[in-house]
Amino acid sequence: MKINETYLDFCFIQETTGSLAGDVNNMFKRIFSGQRLNWYMDEKSEDGIEVVVAEVKGMSSWTSVEEVIHHLDENAGEEFWETLQGYQFNVYPAGGCSSCGQRESRRIN
Repeated sequence: MKINETYLDFCFIQETTGSLAGDVNNMFKRIFSGQRLNWYMDEKSEDGIEVVVAEVKGMSSWTSVEEVIHHLDENAGEEFWETLQGYQFNVYPAGGCSSCGQRESRRIN
């Protein structure tokens, strides 16, 4: 199995409950189980809105952004999709491709 450098950025927003960061952490534990990924979260609450910006990075078995999206479609639950407001994904061959410089990324706002 080929391992690739993986960088995933997410933005989650919901009305303030005080639980969004914990919920996102629990979702990530389930969704990214089996991959060598770590995540970091920055949370903010203001004017009745709770925002969590999460950066997931490490090594994964996914070879393309499309594989990441398929994995999320298959494994992320309803709460994930209801609170997700934006993302940016990058998947690079481990060590990079020195002969062609090929790198794949996708950003959707």
